[in-house]
Amino acid sequence: MAHPVRLQILSLLTGAALTAADVARELGLTHANASYHLRNLHSAGVIVLVGEEKIRGGVAKRYRYDARLDRKPESAEEKGELFAALGHELVRRVALGRWTAGTASVLGDGDLWIDPVVWREIHGKVGEALRELHDAAQPPRTPGTIRTSTTVAMFEMESPDGQ
Repeated sequence: MAHPVRLQILSLLTGAALTAADVARELGLTHANASYHLRNLHSAGVIVLVGEEKIRGGVAKRYRYDARLDRKPESAEEKGELFAALGHELVRRVALGRWTAGTASVLGDGDLWIDPVVWREIHGKVGEALRELHDAAQPPRTPGTIRTSTTVAMFEMESPDGQ
C-alpha cells in the first residue's frame, strides 16, 4: 500500500469522496491506472466505497479515505516500505516547488530518549492533531482553502544495547 500514487490518492480521498475519473484528472493519471490503484486500496480495506452513480451508461464508484479505519503496518518490512514511500513523497512535494516560502512550517527529527509518560502524552496529542487535520480536509481546490503537506512518523525504538 506504500506506492507513491496510492499515498497521493489517500490524500485526495481524505477531503472528498471521489471517482476514478476524479482521481485521474487531479493526479494526471489514466482512468485505468486510477481505477487499478483504487481497487487495490479498497481490497486492502484502506478506503471505503461510499456511493455509486450512473454516468454515461456506466457506474462510477465513489471512494473515501478515513484515517481512523487505516490498517497500520505490522512487520518491519511493511513499516520500512511505508516510511521509504513517505520520504519519497516529501522529496517529490519539495521538488515540485509547491511549498510556500515564508509561511509557517514545522519540521523536526530526532532519535530522542523520552520519559514514557511524557512520550504517551505527546504521542496522543500529535495523533489527535492528525485526526483533526483529516477531519478538516476539504475537496481539492475548494475556494478559501490552502493546500498543505503533513507527514508524521512517531514510534518507539529499541536501544542499541537491547535494553
